[in-house]
Amino acid sequence: GNMVDLKNIKVAVLVILCLQNSIFTILRRYSQGVLKENYSKHEVLLLAELIKILISGAVVSRGKNDPVKHLKGLAFKSGKMLALALIYGLMNILSFVALRNIGAGTFTVFAQLKILTTAIFSSIILNRKYTPVKWRALATLILSCVLFSEHIWNNNMAYGVENGSALLGTIAVIAEVSLSGFASIYFEKVIKTDTDKLDIWERNFQLALTSFPVYILFITFRERGTNIFQGWSLVAFLLSLLGAAGGLLVALSIKYADAILKTFATSGAIVLSSLVDYLLLGGPLTAIMFVSGTLVVIAICDYTFDPTPLILHQDKEKGKVEAEQDIETTKAI
Repeated sequence: GNMVDLKNIKVAVLVILCLQNSIFTILRRYSQGVLKENYSKHEVLLLAELIKILISGAVVSRGKNDPVKHLKGLAFKSGKMLALALIYGLMNILSFVALRNIGAGTFTVFAQLKILTTAIFSSIILNRKYTPVKWRALATLILSCVLFSEHIWNNNMAYGVENGSALLGTIAVIAEVSLSGFASIYFEKVIKTDTDKLDIWERNFQLALTSFPVYILFITFRERGTNIFQGWSLVAFLLSLLGAAGGLLVALSIKYADAILKTFATSGAIVLSSLVDYLLLGGPLTAIMFVSGTLVVIAICDYTFDPTPLILHQDKEKGKVEAEQDIETTKAI
């Protein structure tokens, strides 16, 4: 019973995360491409953080005698999440610098490398061991994501950045994907080996609380002179709600699955949303996209249904043999 339930929760969370990501992308394309709406995407994210503060705050306060005191206590103990919020803030700035210097095409290709950096940090920080099948699946996934975005980077001349510095842009995007991998694994480590014994909602409350001022700073610097909440619409508000749901789902997927499986869910979403974009909004669907999209799905299955037996490895410090793969997940729960 119990392990089966957990496996079901794990699959359900990843599928819902994939759907959430897809709907978010399609809605954003519809709003900006079809309706030509013009609002700040940073304000959408800012409102999403506010919604997350309210939702997770409400969940955390349930059944507490003194909810305000409890939330205050959480706020003062949110150092670990502040570190994460600052990393996310820095990643925002880096992607801004990268896009200004190397253009969307090259950026899209490099962005796929976060799958690799997540796996690398996972083996360094969490001592995860991956079977050759899993490394093969990861390599397939990266390659197919790069190919899938071929129509973007092939038009790179259109997106070319005349007076940008290619070196600066490349350094920025590599720094960003490295931070992205590190942040995912850091979050996973905090959630799964938590010395403070905080649950997922409390962590989400802290993360949203610390991210909020980071976004405010970002908006202040980035959008000087524009009126705040200009050009907002119902769709923008829906995007904020979806964004908030996405943040909570990411945390759940890291708790019940892991950071690598989370990247698979989001890669699946890239393919799914492009397919819907093609069917409903007349987006591109080339032969290359079709083949590489199929490869993404194969890679996801390859990784998930890896038949290789658990690797038994001698754990020197503890002097005992451990079955590596799912031990962290079971510990966490």
